[in-house]
Amino acid sequence: MCTAGDGTEIIILSDDEEEDSEKDSENNQSCLIIEYGNKTDESLQSDSLVPSSASDEDLVVTFSRRADVLPHARYDCPIHPFIAADCESAAPLAGNQLICDQCFCYICDKLASSCVMWTCSGRCHCNSHKKSEFWNNLRNSFLLGELKMFNFSLSEIDSHLRHAEIMLQLFRQEVSAILSSFIRGQIVQQDCKQEVIHDYTPVFNFVTSFLNKADKQNSRAAAVLNLGAAEVFMKHFQVSGPTGPSPMSNASNAKVALLQRVITSMQRLIVMANFPPGFVQKLQNFYQKTTFFPVDIKSMRNSLCVRPWDDVLLVSVLRGQNVSGVRKDKGKKTHLTEEMSVVLLRSELLQQECRYRELCRYLKVVQTDESARFQQLQDLIPFFLCMQGDLTEAMTSLFPSVNAPACRFSPQLFLTYLRIFQTAKAPKLIVCQPEQLYCPNAVWEPIKDAVPLRCVDLVKFALKAQRCSAAVYKDSQCWTSLLTIVNSSTAFPQPSPEFLCESRHVVKSILLSHQNSNVTIPRSFHEVYPHQALLLLVTGALSFRILNGALCPALPVINTFKDNMWAFRWMFENLAVSEERLQSFFQDVTQEVANSTGTRDLILDCQSAKLLKILNKRFLRFVFKCSHFQNS
Repeated sequence: MCTAGDGTEIIILSDDEEEDSEKDSENNQSCLIIEYGNKTDESLQSDSLVPSSASDEDLVVTFSRRADVLPHARYDCPIHPFIAADCESAAPLAGNQLICDQCFCYICDKLASSCVMWTCSGRCHCNSHKKSEFWNNLRNSFLLGELKMFNFSLSEIDSHLRHAEIMLQLFRQEVSAILSSFIRGQIVQQDCKQEVIHDYTPVFNFVTSFLNKADKQNSRAAAVLNLGAAEVFMKHFQVSGPTGPSPMSNASNAKVALLQRVITSMQRLIVMANFPPGFVQKLQNFYQKTTFFPVDIKSMRNSLCVRPWDDVLLVSVLRGQNVSGVRKDKGKKTHLTEEMSVVLLRSELLQQECRYRELCRYLKVVQTDESARFQQLQDLIPFFLCMQGDLTEAMTSLFPSVNAPACRFSPQLFLTYLRIFQTAKAPKLIVCQPEQLYCPNAVWEPIKDAVPLRCVDLVKFALKAQRCSAAVYKDSQCWTSLLTIVNSSTAFPQPSPEFLCESRHVVKSILLSHQNSNVTIPRSFHEVYPHQALLLLVTGALSFRILNGALCPALPVINTFKDNMWAFRWMFENLAVSEERLQSFFQDVTQEVANSTGTRDLILDCQSAKLLKILNKRFLRFVFKCSHFQNS
């Protein structure tokens, strides 16, 4: 819609489409374009030189203004020209000192108007720019402070690292004052003489306190603080002369102790914290290149050379792609070798993340420097397989042909595994040695996807463990637990006399067979009376145990037969081969009954009156009768 008057044309733009609303549109127009009619012919001719297009006809400029000038470095100022020089800092170059309201100092990273060094002779910040290595180094030194020695970039600096930088500055100042006191020494009276003693203990205590504070910081800040402190105290030296009574009064000893503390903290951070690979590399480079190492501890220089989790060899081992721990690259072999402290840390993290299968693969191939401690950790592979849910494989891994973990079973450890296999539950623990598995306060939880082992497999496990470990074979509690499993809560029917007689030879054959330490139960023996066969097998093993030596305490073992007296009598028939051992066993049991308060009531309450009767009245008669029958 257009209106005209006095040679001036006014174009009203509106979004109203209906002609009936012309008046309303004139009153509520959104934009007015005024065209003056006194254009010269020259201007008209000039306009006609520019070809029009379809897009130009739709383009209407409604408003324009000069753009706002945003904050910028001085060398990018759009108002004042800048002259760049590589390292000119004596005086401002022509016009470089001129600034606008939004000019920033490249060095100080703040408004140029507040920079005190803007035109300072010899340090003119107004000449700084990003294309000069000189000015970039000066900027990094100013903005990074103590963090510059780590070769960090500004993009890596966060509030935690800023706070760490301030803590390092204060640490340098305070430890310097304490060190000066150590160097001067303390005058003491000793044997009527005055001596100057140089005691490093105050310095050691102060550094230890600082490291304690560092370990409480954010992981990245803690790493910087530990290494920054090490860079400081490793430059300290022992002053000649007498020292204090404490081992840490000698600077050399104290520095080694402090450095070991730093290494321990740093290894934990590198393994446990989710540091970017580049960040870890800068920490390792700083430790190796900046920290001073005396000749006697040069070997500690490589203590932080820890493989990252994305290391090619380590990843291939964890995934099961490499089962040897050896990688060939251009004809050179690389072995997966790590310090024991690092192995323990990886084990801890993999347990926390429930990556038990990967942990087992790692422990089978990694090489380390402490064989005794590593053996304890490797003995936990069966437990980690249990936590993975594969109880059958776990039981098999306890009895390899060479160096079986079961050979180092203690009774408590055997009972722990027996409970795991029977219930498919395990203690919720982070462990690094087998003794930690039978923690009395541990909470037992069901194992995901795990199925309890059959009774026959439990019997095989127990008998094989007894063959491997003398401690398990001798322990009364181990026998009680096993017999409790094979003795049902309800009585088993007594098998036929023929089966009882035949089983005596079968059981003896099974128990005396030591081929590959396996326990093979014939199917013919196990099919007819499956429950009774297992009970007789374990009872036969107990007979051999009693004939081998004293079993103490014996009452808990005997009490497991309370509902299956036929098996108890069958055992005494086996014991009849040795009157001496049988009488000794009877005397031991009698003595236990006399010495144990409440034992008699316990047996009676368990409905073992028949058992007690055999023990107290007919024991010797039964022995002689069996012996006479045997001799005849």
